[in-house]
Amino acid sequence: MTSSPTLVPGRAPLPTVFVALAAVVAGLLFAPVFGLWPLVVPLLVPAAVALAIAVLASRREALVPWRPVLALLGGLLGVVETTLLSTTVAGIPTGSTARALFSGMTDSWHLALQSTWPAHPEPALMLFVPLLVLLACVLGVEFLYRWGTFPALAPSFAVLVLSQFYSATTGVAAALAALAYAAAAGALFIATRPERVSTGRRLSSALLVATPPVVLAVIGAVVGGVVLPSKEARYTLQDEQFAPLSASSVTNPLDLLSHRLTHPDIPVFTVDGASTVDRWPVVVLTGFDGVNWTPGSDYRKLGSSLAPSSEITVEVERHTARISGTRLDGPWLPSQPSPAGVAGIRSLVEQGQGSLLAPDVPRPAAYTLSWWEPQVSRDDLADAAVDRDLAGASGGVGRVPEGIAELADRAAPARPTFRTAVALADFLRTEYRVATGQNLPAGHSWVQLRKFLLDSKRGTSEQFAAAYVALARMKGIPARLVVGFRAPADRDGGQYTVRNGDALAWPEVAVEGVGWVPLDPTGAATPAGAAPARSLAGTAEEVRTSLPERDELRDAPVAPEIAATSSGHGRAWSIPGWMLLAVPAAAVLAWLTGVPLAKALRARRRRRRPGAGAVIGAWEEARDALRAHGVPVSAGMTVRDLTTAAAAEQALDGEAREGLRSLGATVDVALWSGTEPRPESGMLAWAAVRTVRKGLARRGLRARIRAAVNHAPLRAPR
Repeated sequence: MTSSPTLVPGRAPLPTVFVALAAVVAGLLFAPVFGLWPLVVPLLVPAAVALAIAVLASRREALVPWRPVLALLGGLLGVVETTLLSTTVAGIPTGSTARALFSGMTDSWHLALQSTWPAHPEPALMLFVPLLVLLACVLGVEFLYRWGTFPALAPSFAVLVLSQFYSATTGVAAALAALAYAAAAGALFIATRPERVSTGRRLSSALLVATPPVVLAVIGAVVGGVVLPSKEARYTLQDEQFAPLSASSVTNPLDLLSHRLTHPDIPVFTVDGASTVDRWPVVVLTGFDGVNWTPGSDYRKLGSSLAPSSEITVEVERHTARISGTRLDGPWLPSQPSPAGVAGIRSLVEQGQGSLLAPDVPRPAAYTLSWWEPQVSRDDLADAAVDRDLAGASGGVGRVPEGIAELADRAAPARPTFRTAVALADFLRTEYRVATGQNLPAGHSWVQLRKFLLDSKRGTSEQFAAAYVALARMKGIPARLVVGFRAPADRDGGQYTVRNGDALAWPEVAVEGVGWVPLDPTGAATPAGAAPARSLAGTAEEVRTSLPERDELRDAPVAPEIAATSSGHGRAWSIPGWMLLAVPAAAVLAWLTGVPLAKALRARRRRRRPGAGAVIGAWEEARDALRAHGVPVSAGMTVRDLTTAAAAEQALDGEAREGLRSLGATVDVALWSGTEPRPESGMLAWAAVRTVRKGLARRGLRARIRAAVNHAPLRAPR
């Protein structure tokens, strides 16, 4: 097998083009993060500039040592002119340009992880991608000139791997990406062998050289995109990265609800459009410890757009409205459960909740909000199951007071379904009264909720919503509390003003395939005189009006299970068959890879010892190599003893035995001469080790494999 040929500088510029093309293709795999077209020019221009400078510098021998530096500087100028032009003066870099470049090297990769994707293609977030591609291009060209084809592809392949840690490409996109990179790699293999394409036979030979990487790429694409389909990546670097929130004292909007209702005429914001919307969420509260309700904190910078949540599998419609004059207390803004994008301001978004946060935007704020509205019929929604996968996102209930559990069983007597969730809302709506006037009850801890549920049975939407969420969670229904505003009755004209008197709290329930569905346990979400909302909330209200009597919702009795565990109690369980196979397979794989890796790392440490330590390390390495091949070794053996034992086992040929004797002489000098070993002693000792290894390698493939996975030499001889 021959190694990849190196290039004569200045004579073969075509292979360098394919090295740069491979780097650009790898960089374009960041398209899920920023979009494809925003990356094309910022990647192509710096790569082309660096490539041209590298080729020109290669034609002058005096510039060859400076080639990577010149190519890197030229490429950086290309990055500046395409991505950081706003920081220059008439195209000339300034101090701001240098600071932006430094920030791009240190911060942009992290800021991109703190944004939703696709992110805004602004330099502060995107700059690390052109810089990575430029570095891969410069290093790849240098590796190509110095060491050949395979090393030249290593930098671009590293960029490709990093892009998959950001957002793994799947399906058809993965196949296309693999083919594009394989095409660049295959063209590089052909271009580095120009002497082989003078005739048809030689061209076929060159194509044969390029076939393996192409075939491997196609196989990988098929396995990744077809055999193992995946709607989304199992893991990305973004999973645990969120935008930092400044520490500030903000009043919980739930605490302000009673105050707003007692000052009903104060305007809060104006809406232009969205006449079908009946509610405007402001903040979602999920955590409940029995005293306080807390919002989520997993905010990210809102990118250029948001797709519907993966939990929503029904059809969706996109709606848009203009919101202005926002004068809310705190950093939150009116939103919708599934926002699609915000124009006019830069905000943060809690993707799982839809809440918008804009602490740095001056008030009154104005922006355009787009969102996704699930489309589902009344019958389909009524028959839907609750989404158990979202139960973990709905929080707990704290310590439940006495008497509440019995009330929950009476209010929701059936298993947890959406119909049961609606029945629970209807129970509160019919058995309890909404408080009006000036002296309104306040509070949402179990102390106030117990009084509301068991004694007064009178409260505002604050108590209704908090009580509903607590009872629903106790019955296994994933629910969360939302604080916001209802739309006023007069909204047919398309523009309306929301006031303090429209403040409202309501529960939302997670429904399989639909997402979070708002309910109305107070009956106040739709003001008197307003038409029913043509929205998900309106569909939920249709389900409520079609409910049967509460007694008809009870589950039919279920026959007791006959099967029991061997202990006579509890639920029987079994281990999946694939797990029984996967565990031993993983153990075998760990052994086959871990033992050779441990030996390689140990040999590296022995070689790096100073002075006589390197000679002793060589002796230990030769000894353990022979142990791996079955030569009996004891702790007190000398090199001469080991040579005799190896000869008795016929483990070494004549050349290898001479290498072992040479190692013994070097060890004797290092240990017993009384002088400091010469620097070349270690090199001579390890040269002897290589001779011994070559002799052992000639024993055959089977013996080599057994020796490679033999774990016994990892322990000291006895």
